[in-house]
Amino acid sequence: MKPTHKLLFVLCSMLVLGFMYYSSGKLHLFVWGQKSRKYPLYDKQGFLLQLDIKLPPELMYKYGNLSEGACKPGYAAAKMSTIYPKFVKPAPMFLDRNFKRLGKVNNYLPPFGFKTQERVIDGILMETKYYGLGDKLDSLTCKRCIIVGNGGILANKSLGSKIDGYDVVVRLNEAPVSGYSKDVGTKTTMRITYPEGAIQKPENYEKGSLFVFSAFKPLDFKWLRHMVFKEKLRGVEGFWKSVAHAVPREASEMRILNPYFIQEAAFQFIGLPFNNGVMGKGNIPTLGTVAITMALHNCDEVAVAGFGYDMSMPHAPLHYYETVKMSAIKESWTHNISKEKEFLRKLVKANVITDLTRGI
Repeated sequence: MKPTHKLLFVLCSMLVLGFMYYSSGKLHLFVWGQKSRKYPLYDKQGFLLQLDIKLPPELMYKYGNLSEGACKPGYAAAKMSTIYPKFVKPAPMFLDRNFKRLGKVNNYLPPFGFKTQERVIDGILMETKYYGLGDKLDSLTCKRCIIVGNGGILANKSLGSKIDGYDVVVRLNEAPVSGYSKDVGTKTTMRITYPEGAIQKPENYEKGSLFVFSAFKPLDFKWLRHMVFKEKLRGVEGFWKSVAHAVPREASEMRILNPYFIQEAAFQFIGLPFNNGVMGKGNIPTLGTVAITMALHNCDEVAVAGFGYDMSMPHAPLHYYETVKMSAIKESWTHNISKEKEFLRKLVKANVITDLTRGI
């Protein structure tokens, strides 16, 4: 080979190698760039920062092929898992006789568990005997649930018939139905409450609804035992306000809400202070958020109504059933309303839940 040919060969080889090196570098950068864009970014609670992400194609196909208005099986959990990969659906709604096997709550005192109250709970559950929503609802392959909050935003919205159209209607504490049915509906599947929040006048209880108890302190279980066994309540020391002395429900119509939902809402979803797993300043979620957390695990579609405090409207009604104004809200020792609202907004923005009154 002539020297000039050798030189050309070497030069060509170098050019080819240089081009390959350059191309591979560009390719590497491109692929790396693509990958970096695909890696999702999460907030400190583990939620995606980009909340409008779509469902996987197979789920889009599944739900897209359902007829309009049909219940979407597993939809809430699928959406929740998309924005919060740590979400695990199985979590029983109520405690049953196997409650001691629930590992995530048996080492915590109320409200985050049932430690020290096992004997009392076991006695109550032996008396109640039933641990589900009832045969008709438990047999549904797809359940649409709505949590009805107590907010004044419900007033004059005429959502009553729409609320009654859900399979499961959850109400909170003493919020009345009678006299407000046009806005809040007439149907009550369950009413979740605690001693200080329970309806005190027996005539105000709706027939056919479940009385669902949520404990926030050990003393609450003692109160529930008196209600279940129809015992006279002696002494009310330890409660922060007056409590009901009787609940007009048979034991078979009473349930104990799984305390895991309080724990999960507080520490995983909202990011409230752990405080060694003990009730403390600003680490208790509101009952409304606890109910929504419960529904995410046990309902296929979840809606809410009557949620959201608009502090920019101090003269607006705080609750739909009374004249107390928004300005009456003071800083809460137990709740962190702003952090809670931030969590609920994530669920609404990602279409995990539907907000009928658009107050979140």
